[in-house]
Amino acid sequence: IAKPLIGLLHKTKKPLDEDTRSPPPLCVVGEMAIPYYTGHVTDWITGEADSSAFERALWMMSALTVGSALAEFLCDYLYNTTMNHFHTRFQSNVFRAVLRQEVGFFHANKTGDITSRVTTDTDTMSEALSSDLSLLMWYLMRGVFLYAMMLWLSVPLTLFVTVALPFILLVPKLSGKFHKNLALQVQESLAKANEVATETFQAISTVRSFANEDGAARRYDQKLQETYKLNKWEAVAYAASMWTSDLSGLALKVGILYYGGRLVTLGSVSSGELVTFVLYEMEFSTAVRVLLSVSPRVEKAVGSSEKLFEYIDRTPQISSSGTLTPQDLQGHVLMRDVSFSYPDREGPPVLKGVSLELRPGTVTALVGPSGSGKSTLVALLERFYEPQSGQVTLDGRELSKYDHRFLHEKVALVSQSPVLFARSLHRNIAYGLGEKSQEEVAGVARRVGAHRFIARMSCGYDTDAGETGGQISGGQRQGVAIARALIRDPRVLILDDATSALDMESQQQVEKEIYEGEARRRRSVLLISHRLRSVERADRILVMEDGEIQEEGTHLELMEKKGVYWQLVQRQQNGAEGSNNGFVDVDREHL
Repeated sequence: IAKPLIGLLHKTKKPLDEDTRSPPPLCVVGEMAIPYYTGHVTDWITGEADSSAFERALWMMSALTVGSALAEFLCDYLYNTTMNHFHTRFQSNVFRAVLRQEVGFFHANKTGDITSRVTTDTDTMSEALSSDLSLLMWYLMRGVFLYAMMLWLSVPLTLFVTVALPFILLVPKLSGKFHKNLALQVQESLAKANEVATETFQAISTVRSFANEDGAARRYDQKLQETYKLNKWEAVAYAASMWTSDLSGLALKVGILYYGGRLVTLGSVSSGELVTFVLYEMEFSTAVRVLLSVSPRVEKAVGSSEKLFEYIDRTPQISSSGTLTPQDLQGHVLMRDVSFSYPDREGPPVLKGVSLELRPGTVTALVGPSGSGKSTLVALLERFYEPQSGQVTLDGRELSKYDHRFLHEKVALVSQSPVLFARSLHRNIAYGLGEKSQEEVAGVARRVGAHRFIARMSCGYDTDAGETGGQISGGQRQGVAIARALIRDPRVLILDDATSALDMESQQQVEKEIYEGEARRRRSVLLISHRLRSVERADRILVMEDGEIQEEGTHLELMEKKGVYWQLVQRQQNGAEGSNNGFVDVDREHL
């Protein structure tokens, strides 16, 4: 763990410079001198030194005490300032590392686990760095200086202490390893509890509609009980470490007093030197006890940070290293013989040799029964995943060649259940584009019928959408999301059942923008809809079934074939599959 920590500290804008490293030795030297002059005072009291030595000792003790206190203040200030900066930088690095990962990473890992790593684990590690690591470094330095002074005073007594050191360090070290393993289990258990809470809060409407609040609470309590049991064992391990430390320290003190008294009797050391040595040894024992008590907490931080460094060091399976940003992008999409399977799902491929073309100035509709692969195809066009075989190109170049930001400004997606953020409607529409004027935002909202309901709100475009857009209706969310896509003036527009919740007037305005808007000629549109009436005007209609494109043509051509498309239209007209016609994409849950 030390190597990556040093690397991160080196990258901070406020490294541990010379000013930060110089006060600790000054503090230590000042504190080491105080027991030394205390021994001189003892020798004067016992008559082993003259009166002038007493006065010099008092003056030196006073000066060193003040100097040591000032140096310690400066040391604490510089160290804590640096560690606070490190905490902010490190948590930002972890968050950015997670954001770099491919969409499949978020599907393979539970949201509660990821959130716990980014928040709880970074806080735990940063706390260990700001307090526990500070103590570890401070008392380690003190221990080295104290041991040197003990050697200078009496080699036999120091050797006696040295022999006892293995007994002081070995047993607590063994219990520290046990504590580290338990700490890892506690973190994993907490992540599972957080996952239950996150899942429940995100689906609160479903929980409430089924009146399952008690069931959700019991499930959360069960996870907490598992964490509580692990915490009890962790507390036992920590107490065992402290107990072994205290017991070994007490045995060492008794031995020093006995052996030191014998040396004074033999004249090997003076009374003052014995007092000085005892004071040094007491501080040395304190340093050892602190090191032993802090070590398990640092071990816990190490356990928490291992997963964090896995995130930081992880290379995304889908690279964002493309650099193309052509100003003359046409929006010509070509998918050739594409096959794809989700990495976390077994079974046959979701897409099997799919080929399609989206031409600028045309509207291409994609329809099919649930689970046919429509939303999976959209995920590949957005480069959330990459196909196992085949190729997806934009203006003749693979999607991976384009700059990540440029690609998603020019290829805009609006899904059936769009997500808004807890900020104003203005900022939601301009999301990811920096500052946009009120005129620009209102203008694009008018084109899709969103301005009507936004203008009726008390705060207008400053209205807060709430978490995930929960403060406005589903149709209003769709209207804002369509405006958010169009304000980018994309060259490829993908509407994945994006008008299903719109009222009739708003839907007509969106269709007018798609089929008659001035931007139509410079834009390729892929329209996915479960209401087949809304795709009748499309230039081309593709019909998917079982991961393959079974039919292709205009509405009239496909109706004349009386194939899969004709059957879907008949089912809708007869109302055989309910209000949403049975088209609920199974693979949509991956998006």
